[in-house]
Formats: sequence, C-alpha cells, structure tokens
Amino acid sequence: MKDTFYAYIQKLQHTITSKLEEVDGTAKFREDIWERAEGGGGHSRVIENGSVFEKGGVNISAVHGALPESMQHYFGVKDADFFACGLSLVIHPKNPMVPTVHANWRYFEMYDKEGSIVDQWFGGGQDLTPYYLFDEDAVHFHSVCKQACDKNNPLFYQEYKKRCDTYFWNAHRDEARGVGGLFFDYCKATEEIKMQDWYNFVTEVGNSFLEAYIPIVLKRKELRYTDKQREWQEIRRGRYVEFNLVHDKGTLFGLKTNGRIESILMSLPPHVQWRYDHHPEAGSEEERLLKVLQNPKEWV
Repeated sequence: MKDTFYAYIQKLQHTITSKLEEVDGTAKFREDIWERAEGGGGHSRVIENGSVFEKGGVNISAVHGALPESMQHYFGVKDADFFACGLSLVIHPKNPMVPTVHANWRYFEMYDKEGSIVDQWFGGGQDLTPYYLFDEDAVHFHSVCKQACDKNNPLFYQEYKKRCDTYFWNAHRDEARGVGGLFFDYCKATEEIKMQDWYNFVTEVGNSFLEAYIPIVLKRKELRYTDKQREWQEIRRGRYVEFNLVHDKGTLFGLKTNGRIESILMSLPPHVQWRYDHHPEAGSEEERLLKVLQNPKEWV
C-alpha cells in the first residue's frame, strides 16, 4: 500500500504543478530534493512571484524511522517505528478575488520492533479560503467535493464537511479559517471498509482537486481590485498564518519528526498584515465574509 500510494502522489504532484504553471503563464515551480537524516526525504516544488500565483507549494514526502518520543506519547505507543508519506499543497494567489486553497492527502504506517504493521491509516482533505466571498465559488468547490465523496459513500460528504468546519477553526478568534471543504483522518480498515477502499476514496478526492479549484481561478484572476482590497487580503492572510502556527497538526508533526523546515513552512504567504483590533466597515463585503466564517454554511 505504501509503495502504491507514494507512486500515486508522485504522479499527482506532476499533474497539479503542470496545470498551475499553465494557468499562471509566467512563473515555474522550483524543485528541491531533500533528505531526512533519520530516514526518507521529499520533493518540494515552490512557485513564487507569478502573474496569478504570488506563492505556492506542492510538496511530497516519504519519511520513516523510529517514532520520536513526543509522537509516541501522542499516539500512546512505545518503541514504535513509522512510515508516513503524503502530498501537501497551499496556493496563495495575487488577486484578492481569487481564494487561497489548501489540500493534503497522506498515508501512515506504524510497526513493532519485528517490522510488522500494527496500525495504518489514510488522512487528508481540501479546503478553500476566500478573501472576498462569491457564493457560487463556494458552491462549486463543495459540489466537486461531494461528487468525489458520493462515488465512494453517500454519507462521507456530510461527515467530512462537518469535520473540516470543526478542524479549520481558529478557536482564539472564534471563526473558521475559510469556507471549508473536506477533512478526514485515521481512516482505518474495518469489517465494512478495507484499506483498498480507503485508497480508492482518498485518490478520488485527490483527483478532484484541479476540477474544484482551477475554474474558480480562471473566473476571478482578471478581476480588478483596489489597494484597500489587497490590504484586506493581507489582514486575512494573517489569520491563515495564525491557524497554521497555533493549531495545525500537520505543522506540529513535521516539526516533531525533524522535517525540512522550509517545506513545513512553505504554507506561509509572503505579504501579511496584523492590524490592532481591526474591524471591517458595517455592511461591507468584508463584514459579510466574517459573518459566514463565524457561522459555517451548508453550501450544497
């Protein structure tokens, strides 16, 4: 399973970066190949200063070795070894009318000292973070997510949409990071669902990513915007940074397992603002976005 999934994310990385380069039309992804001293490594691809994408990363990694003590406490195990691989991406467009997007698809195995698998699971998801809310964009994104789920289980969309709203919640701000999407974790084999079934589901979601995001980019990338709207984008990016550094489990896992710091923090946007006690004008589009983020909606 680990070899099959790693081959899948290698191909998916190429598919996604090729399409993003085509849409941008100017910038190309830079690739860094890195190794982890304790075992494994990855391929990081980063795009910067493009015509459409101000910064973005589409990274894959496969790391293995002894599970660090801090993570053993987290998982409630002792003297375990692990293997983890995944693709993680974050795209920050230049135009504030185009939303930021994040996605991640991953696989994890844990072993005893004899090398036997004692646990294995899939996780991942994809979510949208607009700065100016076009309802039809959120509906499109969620509709594609639902279609991917429905091909596997008609109950998955509602369950994983709700988990996404719960997970990507900036508790210290009492608001969502964005308009959500899907989030799933610890997808393990049961009597009803085999690991192959989970693989089929996760790859279906991964394959849906470009369909979910690219039409939105193409629709919004040429829209005019003001300096004030760009300023709002940078203020909202600050909330994105807060979530990734305060709450995100993926960031914590990367830091605890001695991952490559540049790859872990590639999700951070290049231009961000933090305004003291900032509040948007009453009745504005900025305030409308905040009200939705404070009360997540059912989009489809």
